[in-house]
Amino acid sequence: MSRTKYIFGIIGLCVLGSGSAVVVAQAPPGPMTFFLTSNGPGNGGDLGGLAGADAHCQMLAAAAGAGDRTWRAYLSTQGPNSVNARDRIGTGPWHNYRGVQVGGNLDQLHSIDHGFAFERMLSEEGDLIANGTFTQNRHDTLTGSMVDGMAYPAGEDMTCNNWTSSSTGKARVGHHDRANWNSAHNSQGCALEQLWGTGGDGLFYCFAGE
Repeated sequence: MSRTKYIFGIIGLCVLGSGSAVVVAQAPPGPMTFFLTSNGPGNGGDLGGLAGADAHCQMLAAAAGAGDRTWRAYLSTQGPNSVNARDRIGTGPWHNYRGVQVGGNLDQLHSIDHGFAFERMLSEEGDLIANGTFTQNRHDTLTGSMVDGMAYPAGEDMTCNNWTSSSTGKARVGHHDRANWNSAHNSQGCALEQLWGTGGDGLFYCFAGE
């Protein structure tokens, strides 16, 4: 599968009317505080719970040179002591690998004014993650969340048993290449093969809240 790496500079040229050129230093981008995982732990919807998912975010960030921040997975849980994904990621703003702001605050992030688009949903290495235009679609992204970033009520499982199951249950997923980035539909199940069935690969979002 081909993956595209974006490389950009921080120096630009401003051409004046006289034909001379002046070097203009562009404002530095924000530090990376958001990414879409390049891979999952490999066990379907079993991420080792929230702690395991957070550790996966931290591991990927560290390998990319961004391990000095505290990274958390954008995932909700259900039942007693349920957790809302939106409450796990700080208050913003958040920037992707290229320094592009994808959300200024929690309200913007969960509104139609969010800054997400396919070309901005980059991995921790700055790569695009395949969508339906690739041979293997990987746009289903695990969240277990409603559109506002809140957890679903107890009852129908939307979180693969709070991210500990690769067999029973199902997960709510978003589409990383569309407006409904955090809540689009349910997966077929929690096994990796079932996540593949609707265009996923056990990937999830990571945010640095601090």
